[in-house]
Amino acid sequence: MTRGSASKMALTVLKRLFTILAVLWGAATLTFVAVKLIPGDPVLILSGGDSVVEDDYRAELTARFGLDKPVWLQYLRYCGQALSGHLGESYQFRAPVVQVITDALGQTLVLAGLALTLALLLAVLNALATAGRWPLLRLFNSSLELCLLSTPVYWTGIVLLSIFSFHLQWFPVTGNDGWQSLVLPVITLSLPLAATLSQVLRDGLEQALQQPFALTVRTRGAGETLLRLRHGLRHAALAASTLTGTLLANLLSGSILTETVFGRVGLGKITLQAIASRDMPLILGLVMLSALLFVIVNLLVDALYLLIDPRLRAGSHR
Repeated sequence: MTRGSASKMALTVLKRLFTILAVLWGAATLTFVAVKLIPGDPVLILSGGDSVVEDDYRAELTARFGLDKPVWLQYLRYCGQALSGHLGESYQFRAPVVQVITDALGQTLVLAGLALTLALLLAVLNALATAGRWPLLRLFNSSLELCLLSTPVYWTGIVLLSIFSFHLQWFPVTGNDGWQSLVLPVITLSLPLAATLSQVLRDGLEQALQQPFALTVRTRGAGETLLRLRHGLRHAALAASTLTGTLLANLLSGSILTETVFGRVGLGKITLQAIASRDMPLILGLVMLSALLFVIVNLLVDALYLLIDPRLRAGSHR
């Protein structure tokens, strides 16, 4: 590696780190302001009301969480703690925010990861089967995709629960026990993602199959299946990978509804609880985690571009 290339790479890394810090700071600041603008006293919510606990106890809680300080001091204190890696203590769980999020993160990552994997698998199979052929199957699948996209996630979950849990009793209704409890939430979360990805992937594949290179591959005697798998899918994957990165950001909001419908413990459930109780440290921690995941996903999508398209790799070395 030349000296010029090393300097360019170091500058790129510094820019990426600055972008990550700027995104985290912006997300935390906007969320802090938004939560402070919501009327109501979090200590009053946590203690159950005016006449439930003694005033001394409420004053003790207020001082413990630092809510007796001016807002600007609370903000500076939080930023200082965040820079040192300490995100504060959750009002509701009475435990460090990092610990609360870590305990719930595993369940949500498993749910989101399996849902995304299933969605990608369904989208690829659907696109390969219907791109440019079998008009009736294509029309049926396109209509089904529109229905899935226009159906709320919670409604899909309720329908699946009614059929497979209450009526057939194949899967448990709620909980996090075993793989059986994951089947319906994963299907619920993956269906709208699969519908969106199928549309983009099929359009990209149909455009790729009309390009001159497709005719060249056909004249060499390659079969239609090989053309679609080896050449067409790669060209269609660029747009789909961009969309996948965007959809990953929506997985958290989708997991909130899915975990609520199926009574699962995860980031979605603690997010709802944090908002309901105005648990500022936990809300800020969840928002910063979402922002960090969004940045990481975008970096991975950029890397995926270079892996899919050799022309971009050549351009990056110039």
